[in-house]
Order: sequence, then C-alpha cells, then structure tokens
Amino acid sequence: MAALLTVLPARATDNRAPDVSGVSTNLEVLGDNKVHFHANAIGVQIYTATVSPTDATKFVWTFTAPEAVLFDNDGNIVGTHYAYAGPTRPAWETESGSLVVGARQVGVTADPTAIPWLKLIAVSSQGPGVLDGTTFIQRVNTAGGLAPATAPTALGQEARVPYTAEYYFYRSTAK
Repeated sequence: MAALLTVLPARATDNRAPDVSGVSTNLEVLGDNKVHFHANAIGVQIYTATVSPTDATKFVWTFTAPEAVLFDNDGNIVGTHYAYAGPTRPAWETESGSLVVGARQVGVTADPTAIPWLKLIAVSSQGPGVLDGTTFIQRVNTAGGLAPATAPTALGQEARVPYTAEYYFYRSTAK
C-alpha cells in the first residue's frame, strides 16, 4: 500500500502527462519528474537499405533517422526533431535554441501499424530555452512511420515514411 501512495501523487499532480497505463506502465515517468513541454510532430522516419545480417545476398531496411517538425497545440512551429549522432541519439531542438538529446529506454508497440511508443532518457540538454534540464522524453500516440513492407532493391536505397507523434518532455522538480 505504501508503494501505491508514492506513485499516486506523481500522477495526480501532473495532469499534463499522457496516460500510458493502458499500453505499458514501463512507459511511465515517475518520481519527481513533471511534464514541462509538449509538442506534436509531423515528419518522416528515414530507412536506408543495408545488407541483411542473415543473408548477404539480400537487402533490409535499417532505421537511419527521424526528421520532423514540432508544433504546439495551436499549430505554431516550435522546433525540429532529428538524429543528433546517428539513429541511437535522437535530438529535439526548439526555435529558442534549446536542445535535448535522448537515448531509448523502453519501446512498446501500441499499434501494429505504427512505430512504437517510447520512453527515452535525456543524455544531454542545453539552453537557453524550454528543453534545458529535460530528464525524460515520451513518444506516444504514433501513427505511421514503419519501414516499408517490401524489401529494398538496391544498397543505399532510401525510404522516407510519414509519421505523426506526440512528444512529452519532463524535468525534475527536485531542487
């Protein structure tokens, strides 16, 4: 019962956080982390044809990078999302110049026709701006973005697959 009491206040006092409990509680950001920024993304997931690791005579789609524009709830452009240092280090940068780089912690397929929902930990952030001090990022409510179902036909071939998502950025309230 005591463990339940420590979780409930965090959820009850942060009504801006998405409810991911119906998908996976592993996506939840707990503790003293609260949502401080939210953005809607419209963009593409970029895949490149590489040699199959199991059959050197075939090509497979390999995720290369995200490329998206971030919007606020009124439709104003507030930033961009891209690969900072390859596909394992995604970045979000705001129009004000703040930047956060993340690393994937958890991925869950909420919709088999869309890229997974993610929880990422911030590995670095800088400002000035709203993303400075970010501790975690969630990607939820995804649509599209999966690699093409048909195999690539040439090494280096690129596929840019449209996707949408919501990103929630958290910051620690501990002083």
